[in-house]
Amino acid sequence: MSDANKKVTIWDVESWRIYKRLLGYTRRYWLVGLISLVGMLLDGGGMALFTQLLQPMIDNLFTKKDPYLIFWMPIWIIGIFFVRSCGTYASSYGISYMGRHVVQAIQQDVFDAYLRLPAAFFGAEPSGQQISRITYTSEQVASAATDAIKSAVTDSFTILAMFWVMLHNSAYLTLALLVMVPAIALIAAVVSRRYRQISRRIQGSMGSVTGTVEESVGAHREVRIYGGQAHESKRFDEVTRRTRGLNVKIAATNAASSSTIQLVAALALALLVFLGTRPAVLNEISPGVFFAVLTAMGTMLPSLRRLANVQANVQRGLSAAEDLFEIIDLPPEPDNGTLVLDRTRGELSMHGIRLVYPRSEAEALRGVDLHCAPGTVTALVGRSGSGKSSLVSLLPRFYAPSEGQIMLDGENYEAYTLASLRRQIGWVGQSVVLFDGTVADNIAYGELAGAREADIIAAAEAANAMEFIARMPQGIHTQIGQAGNTLSGGQRQRIAIARAILKNAPILVLDEATSALDTESERLIQQALQRLMKDRTTLVIAHRLSTIEGAQQIAVMDQGRIVERGTHAELLALGGHYAALHRMQFHDYPNQQSGD
Repeated sequence: MSDANKKVTIWDVESWRIYKRLLGYTRRYWLVGLISLVGMLLDGGGMALFTQLLQPMIDNLFTKKDPYLIFWMPIWIIGIFFVRSCGTYASSYGISYMGRHVVQAIQQDVFDAYLRLPAAFFGAEPSGQQISRITYTSEQVASAATDAIKSAVTDSFTILAMFWVMLHNSAYLTLALLVMVPAIALIAAVVSRRYRQISRRIQGSMGSVTGTVEESVGAHREVRIYGGQAHESKRFDEVTRRTRGLNVKIAATNAASSSTIQLVAALALALLVFLGTRPAVLNEISPGVFFAVLTAMGTMLPSLRRLANVQANVQRGLSAAEDLFEIIDLPPEPDNGTLVLDRTRGELSMHGIRLVYPRSEAEALRGVDLHCAPGTVTALVGRSGSGKSSLVSLLPRFYAPSEGQIMLDGENYEAYTLASLRRQIGWVGQSVVLFDGTVADNIAYGELAGAREADIIAAAEAANAMEFIARMPQGIHTQIGQAGNTLSGGQRQRIAIARAILKNAPILVLDEATSALDTESERLIQQALQRLMKDRTTLVIAHRLSTIEGAQQIAVMDQGRIVERGTHAELLALGGHYAALHRMQFHDYPNQQSGD
């Protein structure tokens, strides 16, 4: 039993730590918070003052026809509710203002965390879950950081003020509260525990919903071609059913809470009427006093019900905040380098490189040794899954070797700072990545953003991209849509090549850089790449062997190892893996074409 109590205490401390950190996002808006607090007090106090006026209104205004009250009572009522409406506006707007800023700040912190986390993080978690944190989970914290505070302050003050009204008018009738308050406190505790359990599951299910939509929308062509509409519809129905079920459980909890509180309140009101109608009391309590106490208790009811739900909302927000803070607190990709690399000579050496991806037991690389002399072209060939992309992904330190060492200019490349190391590398991948913006924005991306327009155009011309850019309505300033969806595959790839040309990095990685080009464009791009590769250390991943015949060395990879190395002529003479690949491409393809 003591262990259970200990766990509860630890959890309470942890919850308070998370909530304190969450409130830290509101500190910069302390003035708005102060104005909101005053508004909350005016809101609750105004209602209590009006309730207190019920006693003289009934006893003196209607019974005794007091001329003073007949004149002033309407003015007082207007004044009270005018001040109360000002308080309601100030508190509602102020809390909403703070809430939106808190959500935006947390979203920014989570997004910034994504930008600095290592590549292994993105491979270990579905992208739908990552998107859901920004779009759904971050929204949940607003209710805990701001809305819950508004309800807690306004409703708590209203309850205290109404309690004072009841006590001021009749301490005897106030005894009815002894039934209502403990029961509602017990209900709030039960609801809070259930909310916390369900909220974490809802966040996970929302990630599944987002991921399913993202996959289906992104693969809309494949879905239609292969007739996958029914399958995707069924899959989406399954994940949304789970989310619906959890939300229905929350709705059921809310409904049970509200109905139970109403029943308890009805018992308290019945007790109040019972106490007020005792023969010994009827002659001592005026109608005004009774109705003032009755109204005060009735006004307490919605405030008590909201307070019961505040704890539940706080728990839901804390569950969301805990998930977000876990991401924000994750360590960034390691960067222990202290040397700033200005411009490398491009001498690359790999010794005994092994790589095991996180959450995987199989080795992607198994003892790779490779030396790339400055200004030379090294081509990596082999079947899919042989380790080519894994090897080049080590160069920008997306992953760290599990064993072995990579040397750059005679120095362990981990000694260089990440930023300065990555400035040395130009990258054109097989999966072209473009961003929503103009052609110029995509060529001069990131640290290249300050490039002159003439340099951007020159890079586009060198990549053979100006022939289609010139036909666009605003040339290089034309918007290309999200992920460049207004461009063809070949056009997107040429813009990516132009970006690498503009960067002018001493190390170049080309991962099937011409795979999406037609024959004519490929010929022109190959000419551009030949100019680009001059005096640069280049690693080329190629499936079409005709594109790498002029490489200074060709490394043939198989099952994570380099099994052959040499020039095109040397490897053909060797009659091994490379020669077999060459025969397959240059003999089988013509036969297949003639058969067609």
